[in-house]
Amino acid sequence: MVSASKPEQAATGGPNWLAEAVRAANVPTLACILVQLTGDRHWIEGRFVPSRTRGLEDNDDGGLPVEVRDEIKAAALAALQAWLDGRAPAIPNPSDELLLEMMGVSLGEKIPSDYVTMIRHELRLPPPKAAATRGAASENVELHNVPPPPGFDVLIIGAGISGLCAAIELSSAGIPYTIVERRPDLGGVWLENRYPGAAVDVPSHLYSFSFAPFRWSRFFAESREIHRYLQDVADRFDVRSHIRYGLEVEQARFDEASGRWEADVVDASGRRQTLRASAVISGVGAFNKPRLPDLPGMADFKGPSVHTARYPDQGLDLKGKKVVVIGNGASAMQVVPAIVDDVASLVVVQRTPQWVAPFPKFKEAIVPALQRLLDEVPLYRLWYRLRLSWAFNDKLYDSLQKDPSWDGKGRSINAINDSHRRGLTAYMKAELGQAEGLMPELLPDYPPFGKRMLLDNGWFRALARDHVRLVTGGVVRVLPDGVVTDTGEKLDADVLIWATGFDVIHLLTPLKVRGVGGRDIHDDWEGDDARAYLGTVVPGYPNLFCLYGPNTQFGHGGSLITILERQMHYVMSMLRKMFAQGIATVDVRRDVYDAYNREVDRKHAGMVWTYPGVTGYYRNSKGRIIVNNPFRIIEFWRMTEEADLSEYSCSPSGLQATAPAPRTGAPAR
Repeated sequence: MVSASKPEQAATGGPNWLAEAVRAANVPTLACILVQLTGDRHWIEGRFVPSRTRGLEDNDDGGLPVEVRDEIKAAALAALQAWLDGRAPAIPNPSDELLLEMMGVSLGEKIPSDYVTMIRHELRLPPPKAAATRGAASENVELHNVPPPPGFDVLIIGAGISGLCAAIELSSAGIPYTIVERRPDLGGVWLENRYPGAAVDVPSHLYSFSFAPFRWSRFFAESREIHRYLQDVADRFDVRSHIRYGLEVEQARFDEASGRWEADVVDASGRRQTLRASAVISGVGAFNKPRLPDLPGMADFKGPSVHTARYPDQGLDLKGKKVVVIGNGASAMQVVPAIVDDVASLVVVQRTPQWVAPFPKFKEAIVPALQRLLDEVPLYRLWYRLRLSWAFNDKLYDSLQKDPSWDGKGRSINAINDSHRRGLTAYMKAELGQAEGLMPELLPDYPPFGKRMLLDNGWFRALARDHVRLVTGGVVRVLPDGVVTDTGEKLDADVLIWATGFDVIHLLTPLKVRGVGGRDIHDDWEGDDARAYLGTVVPGYPNLFCLYGPNTQFGHGGSLITILERQMHYVMSMLRKMFAQGIATVDVRRDVYDAYNREVDRKHAGMVWTYPGVTGYYRNSKGRIIVNNPFRIIEFWRMTEEADLSEYSCSPSGLQATAPAPRTGAPAR
């Protein structure tokens, strides 16, 4: 675990800031901290039990009568003031049973007992005394304190979220590292994506490192604030001094004689050099290769024509312009409402409709007093974040499972999924209002969650505007003054905005990676069939660790940062065991890798993304799901808790790695 002091920020809120904060606070969260601060469990019983949290909302008032909410807030104000004055919590470390009950009551859900370890981790609580006495921790203090051997160092490729996560964990263990970043600044996708309306669709307090809280201005941060956060994190943990900007890695190859990696890098002037390291961590990400269609006439358009990921930082003048937006995914759903008031006319070209969920706190600011509460009362912040993690994580998992006995006529896969369909359809109809005639074009004919669930930034209301038109189909040609659709219709345009997504299938490209025996990772992956054990390691590539690798994105929600932290937790467990046992390189066994990927495919076969008629960016040319993770988050949590060296071919210091068996046919699909 790593930590750092909070960033230096001016105090917010007036002399009555605590009372103001409690008035704005989430009531179910206040009830949880009341139990810990006072020791009185009646705050989660009887008339204080909140309603079930619906959808992705925070359920701030708990669905409770005003007088009950006021009673909770008054008690919370007194308890928090006493804590600020120095009174210790009555229950500093609740039992497993109480933790599960508190979380379950606050959400209106039955929380399975196997989540308790994850709950303790999120709340920064130690194991119960009995477990601690038994030595239940997966890695003891001695293992954590093992230093790296002399000369061991790590090369990190990319200074986005993945690279920063890796750097901070390595630094906490005293492992030397260097980051190479092709751009002139850190931040990855949040440096590049500056289009109007660009923001995160995961709550800010969840889309942040567990070890680096931040004073967010909005419940869902916009792109520039996320970039500022990443810069702040880099400064807090002294990462910048380890970054070499303007260097692109062309090839990384494993040198069997030395047991080290060599990376060929090039700068903007074309100068090349070779860097060497004991291990390589890929933090290149997936959403870094904008996908533009190869259409005739692309170079002939006379006005601005930009992909959302290449939208100029200074913006575009759209006043009085005819704008065509091609695409209706997450980026389009943000940019269209953001520009609709500026343009003279707006045409949105969609291929297939999308499922869109309500976004209750879209653009909602966090009042200064509540910011201060989140800063100064970690117990409130941690409980608030924990509740968010359930709503945006495994809560939705059951709705993704195919029920063989369910006849949803191709539009739903089980009873829960069908209830989502009914609710989302009703929401769409309500948002369209008088433009209900758009329903046939906007209502998907596939089950909810078949594609990434998008959040409504005012999308439906924008499409209902008189100067906005929705066109279903594709663009087949670009003209100097517009585009032509696959029906032959010309759409006039002064500006083209391509919200056509990214190539996330060809992972690691254009980087060339060569392992033992000169094998090429893209050949091993047959181009677009990327696989990895735990999304992290591939046989034949010793000491290469991929963050945000194959099958790591949770399609049922959640924060990517949670997954990156778990991957790095696993990598650090691996490195510490290597150091303790004098191991120089580790290479995952082929049978372990194959068995894991068979299980990935088996799980996917029973989920919505393999349902007939469902397509998306997460499927490769063979129909295999290579982006989404099919496991519950708690399952992946357990898988990544501790590295097992018996699953690896290990080479002690001074011995070179041995070539793994060649690939003998593709694993079961």
